[in-house]
Amino acid sequence: MTTLRDNDAELRRFRLRVTLLGGLVFLCFALLLARFLWLQVIQHETFAVKAEENRISLLPVVPNRGLIVDRNGVVLARNYSAYTLEITPSKLNASLDETIAGLSTLVAIDLKDRKRFKKLLEDARGFESVPLRTRLTDEEVARFTAQHFRFPGVEVQARLFREYPQGETASHVVGYIGRVSRAEADALGDSDDAANYRGTDHIGKEGLEKSYEKLLHGQAGYEEVERTSGGRAVRTLSRTPAKPGSNLILSIDIELQKIVEEAFGDRRGALVAIEPATGEVLAYVSRPGYDPNLFVDGIDAQSWGELNNSPDRPMINRPLSGTYAPGSTFKPFMALAALELGKRTPSQTIYDPGFYMLGGHRFNDDVVGGHGTVDMRRSIIVSCNTYYYVLGHDMGINAIHDFMQPFGFGRKTGIDLENEKVGVLPSPEWKSRRFKGAAGRWVGGDTISVSNGSGYNAYTPLQIAHAVANLANNGVVLKPHLVKTVEDGVTHARRPAVVQAHYRIPLKQENVDFIKNAMVGVTSEPGGTGYRAFAGAGYTVGGKTGTAQVITIRKGEKYNAAKLAERLRDNALFTAFAPVEQPRIVLAMVVENAGKGGDAAAPIARKALDYYLLGKRPQEKDKGKVEKQDTVNGNAPAT
Repeated sequence: MTTLRDNDAELRRFRLRVTLLGGLVFLCFALLLARFLWLQVIQHETFAVKAEENRISLLPVVPNRGLIVDRNGVVLARNYSAYTLEITPSKLNASLDETIAGLSTLVAIDLKDRKRFKKLLEDARGFESVPLRTRLTDEEVARFTAQHFRFPGVEVQARLFREYPQGETASHVVGYIGRVSRAEADALGDSDDAANYRGTDHIGKEGLEKSYEKLLHGQAGYEEVERTSGGRAVRTLSRTPAKPGSNLILSIDIELQKIVEEAFGDRRGALVAIEPATGEVLAYVSRPGYDPNLFVDGIDAQSWGELNNSPDRPMINRPLSGTYAPGSTFKPFMALAALELGKRTPSQTIYDPGFYMLGGHRFNDDVVGGHGTVDMRRSIIVSCNTYYYVLGHDMGINAIHDFMQPFGFGRKTGIDLENEKVGVLPSPEWKSRRFKGAAGRWVGGDTISVSNGSGYNAYTPLQIAHAVANLANNGVVLKPHLVKTVEDGVTHARRPAVVQAHYRIPLKQENVDFIKNAMVGVTSEPGGTGYRAFAGAGYTVGGKTGTAQVITIRKGEKYNAAKLAERLRDNALFTAFAPVEQPRIVLAMVVENAGKGGDAAAPIARKALDYYLLGKRPQEKDKGKVEKQDTVNGNAPAT
């Protein structure tokens, strides 16, 4: 039987299918049209901006860091350009070890580079490039460039590097820069300077590099760069140049600095020299020093370990944060206090039998049998301990504290370096805060020790130099500073770094003149503790030697350096100003564990003053290191 087809029904079904399919096609086109209208009309402005941003990138232009030079224009810190091989870990296709292994076939990468890279990588963020090798040669750059396609995430960058051409000389003054750590990057990101530090890899870490960071850094610029969709730069559309950092002209005389550092030899210690009329620091010595160039690329673990674990502690900024008992360099201030407070007259004498008794405790003089009858002038010249034991007892600790404080003892000087220590100007209030219970009670023996420059006294060499400058300046107090002038990096216009505000300590000039005259006797009269060091000097110098105990000598025992380890021996100190008629230079210094100030410290001061006042350089035979003392004997050190 034959089945007849229903053509009309099939036609209706076909038409329905065509209609549905047409409707579906129309709906799709309608959706595409709607999306097109949304993207091209309604959201046109938004996506146009995004497209432009993808096409144009803003790249930071890092400014040239300002130079640091001494007062005579000698360069202490400068910049140079070099190529650096850098890795961005987040962009690597292979493992980090595989990448470094491959790079080592093109560029020399030693163990020191790998260790430094690992250390820097710990502080870096994943999207930041980290230097693997610095200061590539042209040949190394060419070899890598030819194989660049093999190493995505690795680039050769042209960078500016910091260089310290004087090496260790004045290292604690200049300081150093280093790569920005993660903590520093976070702090910068939250600060107002965030935009100015975009693209900056290094920042001041120590010394003037840190305290003048904002001035030295300069103002970042930027470039508008057109890129392809693949990110390749096509052309630079516009450029806003960076403004270089300001240059710092220091008050330091680098030749004077070198002479003093050479004179110290292998001894530890510090010296600060100041021009009293201006507060300008002429020399700032901390021995031993370190080479700041080690830190620029990121110091390797071995070098850091050698510096950080050295018993000589070369990283300590001794003039700023080392605190020492001033020893007998404190005595001129005690004598001046006695005159100003009416506790003594210049002619008033005491008899020194070689000791002073207080409550059954014996305080020894440094001369067995004593100095006999001593007036104030002779007490300074021969450095008589007993005179000041008696004077301190008569004055009392509160009078001593209140008189010394305006000179700068136990106060920050305000010098233009960070992390200055306050030191300790002792008082009953200080002791009660420092010690608990009965141990915090001030007793008469404390005053006796303080009056002689020992006991709880603890001052930085900078504070001592500042105090002597105030004395040489007849009571006029000026803030010491290292930067003399700031020079604009673009216009080269100069301005003073410090607008000096000063105050005057109310002193009677006849009393000041008397103390200065006695200090001249220290260096110019036979029997003076600094006489041998300054014999034949072509200028008048006021000075004071000092010796300060590092450890306490037990009752009944005598100090014998030969029986002590070298680091337990007395510190040698010396202070001076010259020429006395109109002082141009003041200095204070300490030579750690060197014995008597007249033997170990004063000869170094003589070399410094000879050069600065007379232009006289040490002869080759005089350049020898200060020898370590092995046979220094005595009682209570005071010279």
